[in-house]
Amino acid sequence: MKKIVNTSDAPSPVGPYNQATQANGILYGSGQIAINPATGELVQDSIEAETHQVMKNIGAVLKQAGITYENILKCSVFVADMNMYSRINAVYSEYFNDDTAPARELVEVANLPKFVNIEISFLAIVE
Repeated sequence: MKKIVNTSDAPSPVGPYNQATQANGILYGSGQIAINPATGELVQDSIEAETHQVMKNIGAVLKQAGITYENILKCSVFVADMNMYSRINAVYSEYFNDDTAPARELVEVANLPKFVNIEISFLAIVE
């Protein structure tokens, strides 16, 4: 049975989808962009600030599901500019233990919603 997971501590979806769905012990997280849920404004001061906001939004969805970053099995990272790779990695690595970090791909794309620089979706195990 599918369970819908939404929280006001992460941005409301900008289309016909939910922040996450859960089924058979897996949480499927929709792509998060750097919208501050308190203000509804995009955080685009720097790629570091943008990445932190994306990760905070993911954290809010995880918390609503009763889990943490340690439960993430895989992240899909989409970026507007591959030249930001190392700067994104520096922030991303703050949210995971190197020994238990999830699987991941990081892909450069032509455009992202609201023309942001980064979007991250995830799969996590719900115990």
